[in-house]
Amino acid sequence: MKITFKLYATLQGHLPANAVNNAVEVDIEPQATLHQVIDSFRVPRKDAHLVLVNGTYFGFDDRDDAGVLKEGDVLAVWPPVAGG
Repeated sequence: MKITFKLYATLQGHLPANAVNNAVEVDIEPQATLHQVIDSFRVPRKDAHLVLVNGTYFGFDDRDDAGVLKEGDVLAVWPPVAGG
């Protein structure tokens, strides 16, 4: 099934060259977990701080649940933000 995978800020470099606007369409297995998709782009788990599926936040412990992603979903990932 196809989903859109988006990486922001310092994570953008993990996307393939054909990415447009920080996003790429990818084929995944129907039971793929969020961690499996993120891992497939070699994004270190410690750097996947904010993970959203269609705007809904998924905490670290929920990212190994199978069947979360559906056809056409958008998985977006942001790194931790530093500053003050």
